[in-house]
Amino acid sequence: MYTRLKEVKKQSDVDILFLGSSLTYRGYDTRLFQNEGYKTFNLGSSSQTPIQSLLLTKRYLKKLNPELVFCQVDPEAFSADGVESSLDLIANDTNDKFSLEMAYTIGNLKTINAFTFGCYRDLFNRNENFKEEPIKNGDQYIVGGYVAKDMSFACAKLIANYEFKFSKNQKKSFEEMLSIMDENEVNYLLIYPPVSSEAYEACKNIAYFDSCMHSYGNYINYNKNIKLNDSLDFYDAYHLNQLGVQKFNKMVIENLNIVK
Repeated sequence: MYTRLKEVKKQSDVDILFLGSSLTYRGYDTRLFQNEGYKTFNLGSSSQTPIQSLLLTKRYLKKLNPELVFCQVDPEAFSADGVESSLDLIANDTNDKFSLEMAYTIGNLKTINAFTFGCYRDLFNRNENFKEEPIKNGDQYIVGGYVAKDMSFACAKLIANYEFKFSKNQKKSFEEMLSIMDENEVNYLLIYPPVSSEAYEACKNIAYFDSCMHSYGNYINYNKNIKLNDSLDFYDAYHLNQLGVQKFNKMVIENLNIVK
């Protein structure tokens, strides 16, 4: 994430901006889009929720000036507290008023303490000499924000059933993010990336989730649009391996080319 946020500061005027969690930064291979003539940047982050997507939109949307934004939506992100992802952003980027707004919205002591310590580190340039290795623990950072993982295959896993329910803070942040894009005349697509059948079927009211997302604008649930194999195309219940990424991105690019 440190490398991604360092790189984004040097970017401008992209065709497509990706926002979302690890489903995003592990799901959209910037190299595949570049091969088709699209300049993209993947601004995904671990466990990113709409609260963090809003912060990144406020901080980088005008600079990146995208033609189109892919906003990841999934049931779990809308019900999460956003604490984990807030710590990630505070630790790896320079903190500002948007970080303060995020900490206030979340209202968790961990986030508030991390923000306070992050401001101290920024003030005294404690991150100045830090360098993140591009390859670590089987992950490779790819220019443009994508993270490629060593090839592996998923094993079956039981996932507890749950019902989708909006968190008040997540819903408010999501709607504010979309309003900012509308105000800046930036087109966006709401995308539910593919997950394994176990992960997808764990949400018992997915039809309700779909209807909510459709009400906000153009929405595609790729779990309904693409045939993937849980064992061959994923490395765990939620994340595509490189074979799955290639299949998914191929379909996305084909859809983009039709519109183009």
